[in-house]
Amino acid sequence: MMTFFTILFVLIALNAIMMLFSLKNINQKSKSGQGELSNNTDAKIYPIDLANPKYKKAV
Repeated sequence: MMTFFTILFVLIALNAIMMLFSLKNINQKSKSGQGELSNNTDAKIYPIDLANPKYKKAV
């Protein structure tokens, strides 16, 4: 029983440590990534061809 609790607490501690490092990295990326969103304007939007006779309306 003591072995079970030892392994359980070690795994919980490891999970908490990894979660803290993950949250720290997310905060750093969000601060440095704010300027990158405005530079990404290369996306092209194409119109949808709704008058295509090959496809029938499914109702």
